[in-house]
Amino acid sequence: MNKPLRRIAIFCGLLVMTLLIRDNWLQYVKADSLNSDTLNRRVSIARYSTPRGDIIVDGNPITGSTKNKTSGSGYNDFEYKRTYKDGAMWAPVTGYASQAYGATQLESIDDGILTGNDDRLFFRNTLDMLTGKSKEGGNVVTTLNAAAQKAAYDGLKTRGKGAVVALNPETGAILAMSSYPSYDPTSFAGNTTTDEKAWAKLQEKNDSNQPMLNRALRETYPPGSTFKLVTAAAALQNGLYTSADTKTNSPLPYILPNTTTELKNEGSIPCENATMRVALQYSCNTVFGKMGADLGKDKMLAEAKKFGFDSEQFTPVRSNASVFPESMDKPQTALSSIGQYDTAATPLQMAMVAAAIENDGKLMKPYMVDKLQAPNLDVISQTEPEELSQPLSSENAQILQSMMETVVSKGTGTNAQISGVTVGGKTGTAQHGVDNSEKPYAWFVSYAKPSNGSTPVAVAVVVEDDNANRDDISGGGLAAPIAKNVMEAVINSSK
Repeated sequence: MNKPLRRIAIFCGLLVMTLLIRDNWLQYVKADSLNSDTLNRRVSIARYSTPRGDIIVDGNPITGSTKNKTSGSGYNDFEYKRTYKDGAMWAPVTGYASQAYGATQLESIDDGILTGNDDRLFFRNTLDMLTGKSKEGGNVVTTLNAAAQKAAYDGLKTRGKGAVVALNPETGAILAMSSYPSYDPTSFAGNTTTDEKAWAKLQEKNDSNQPMLNRALRETYPPGSTFKLVTAAAALQNGLYTSADTKTNSPLPYILPNTTTELKNEGSIPCENATMRVALQYSCNTVFGKMGADLGKDKMLAEAKKFGFDSEQFTPVRSNASVFPESMDKPQTALSSIGQYDTAATPLQMAMVAAAIENDGKLMKPYMVDKLQAPNLDVISQTEPEELSQPLSSENAQILQSMMETVVSKGTGTNAQISGVTVGGKTGTAQHGVDNSEKPYAWFVSYAKPSNGSTPVAVAVVVEDDNANRDDISGGGLAAPIAKNVMEAVINSSK
């Protein structure tokens, strides 16, 4: 071969080698990033070429898929879009799956199962391809209770804004998770101008009520007097008091340590040297404020952390961390111990507090997915209950149970009484705004133990009622009736 031909051959060989290197780089090194690139429409077309699997509650799907209508031009290359049954009621559980705006919550976390693209479905997908069967998505089976969810949602609708979480204390299974106001994910599941308008309408800049905010998991509120349960637990666990009926060292008036500021109670109630039972029954700020200051911030913080404070929770949807401040002086510790100052909690967190107390001091990890199913309903994975911590001994948990049951039988929580059922609870009215200038939040945390041995339930309710008269806002008046209805729904459905 002469020299010019040899040079051309070498040059062509280099070009072929370059192409091979580039091809391998694209197919193997860059494959994942190209697949996830928002500009790669082929991935999206494939995603919406088949119906998604379903999210299941009580054996029934709360989601679906429908054929896309053609766009104004008569063409739409996305064949299927997501639909929801009672979408606004279930949105805090499902999240959304939108052709234009992506996916959130269970729709996002378990997207691989729902689309059929999860690696665990590889062999089934390969078999379907060989037999000519269309690829199908699997199902996400939740722990939710439809009756409890409806009771929670309907209760919140009458109050304007708020959230509810209900748990099975024995397993940590989430039975209800409601947030109001809410939104229907179906309204923007497609990619048309109608979907765009529906999405825009829900954004905070256009709706100050923030319907897309999951208040059950992502909003932290001052828990008010419901936090006194954590303070009581800390006092029992650290031996400050050993009985519900021993008088506490609680003067009246009580001056916050190192200040001249009096910590006041709500009204004329029997708080001077009250027992822990009476103090919880009447919700004495002076007793629990002094209790927290006597224990000190380190012991209070340690107990709060055992209940889950200062840690994010994954259900598997992420919940914001509730907060018990780490840096405080004595008066700030006293205020934090009655659920004020910088103490803040999600509704999920306060449901966890009630659940741990009901479960004889054992806190179970909260979860909302029972199992993942293949398209043929084979179980791909099953969630097993998992112990998260032990905030109280069994003995101290039972002392605190008796105190909470007194709150409901003859204290501030009588609106939560259920005939033939043991109910324990704690009310809370939490300050809101600078110098409590806004209408306060109404809280109620509780548990119900049916005498027939059916499923127990722990519930946390927070209400933001902008339309209520300020003097009418109380945990017992606004939140307790909702909690009662949710607990009854769980009890009745497990009979």
